[in-house]
Amino acid sequence: MLESSAHPPFAAAANRPLVLIGWKEHLQFTEWNLRRIRVKIDTGARTSALDVVRYELTETADGGLMATLYLALDRRHPGHFTRIHTPVLRTVLVRNSGGVREERPLVETAVRIGPIHKRIRITITNRSRMRYRMILGREALANDFIVDVSRKYLLKNWTTE
Repeated sequence: MLESSAHPPFAAAANRPLVLIGWKEHLQFTEWNLRRIRVKIDTGARTSALDVVRYELTETADGGLMATLYLALDRRHPGHFTRIHTPVLRTVLVRNSGGVREERPLVETAVRIGPIHKRIRITITNRSRMRYRMILGREALANDFIVDVSRKYLLKNWTTE
């Protein structure tokens, strides 16, 4: 990152400097009490996507949707699921990595990536064929991060407790 002491080229929300991250990092879902989730930073993707083994949508009394997500977070124990209940904002049409349009639930939750704690929107899909169970897209990165694509896990010493 090029920076002059007179005036930095980038400024994040609330006049914070942007946080430098690598192309792979860990994040914490603070509302879901999930730590050290490995994510691929994907500046080519507009939205973020989370892998689920399956999900169930149920209608709420007020006509909204609630999702039950079944996550397989531990590759060594693929039969062990973490179940999350979260409201669905709406369903969206997204082009997947193969260029095919698919309809996905869109949820919002709080995450912590290094020193940044923010709410992001995530689409829900089955990414079992993908190497990374979650991708973090441009909308989630906006105003807070700059990505060094030649490095990874730059925030590994940051505590997420």
